[in-house]
Amino acid sequence: MNLHTKITMPYKRILVPCLTLFMLAAVAASGDAAAAPRKASAAVEDGQRDFDWEIGAWHTKVRVLADPLSESEDEWLHFEGTSVVRPLLDRRANVVELKVSGPNGRIDGLNLRLYEPQARRWSLTFVNLRDGLLTPSVYGGFHDGVGEFYGDDQLGGRAIRVRFLIFRQGPDRARFEQAYSGDGGKTWETNWIAVDNRLANAS
Repeated sequence: MNLHTKITMPYKRILVPCLTLFMLAAVAASGDAAAAPRKASAAVEDGQRDFDWEIGAWHTKVRVLADPLSESEDEWLHFEGTSVVRPLLDRRANVVELKVSGPNGRIDGLNLRLYEPQARRWSLTFVNLRDGLLTPSVYGGFHDGVGEFYGDDQLGGRAIRVRFLIFRQGPDRARFEQAYSGDGGKTWETNWIAVDNRLANAS
């Protein structure tokens, strides 16, 4: 789920990695060796309700790596705002709406999640609000309470692997992290971290 988002900035235009959303709103560090992706069909018996806990409104803080997979010095951009998760199709699907802003601009994004019962896995697809197009999906599910999702994309014409992790940290807190790999998954660089806290009495 390549989180390409719409960022309004005075001096820079950045291709941003995602939500979670989402999001969103994971704990991967630059240069960490990657574990082999788990096959969702084997790891998840029936994950149709895996995202039920996330339905509702959240306060979110997002950190975005300005120039992923580059030789430049790491520069992190900071944003803050809300993410709202709404159920669809009897909760066999859901959509995440992200609205955050900061000193470097604003990110508005949408993440569509669909459950595939035959494959027993979820697909997560981010909507690029700059052009209204869907980015390539990442696929996976939850195992031992941790969501792992993998996919393929391109960055500046270069083929990359994408990993998106979701950690539920209690009933009202979650962490989301995206990483890119330019070497087929041997090493990963984190480029998106979101920490969500549930908003009390949110409609």
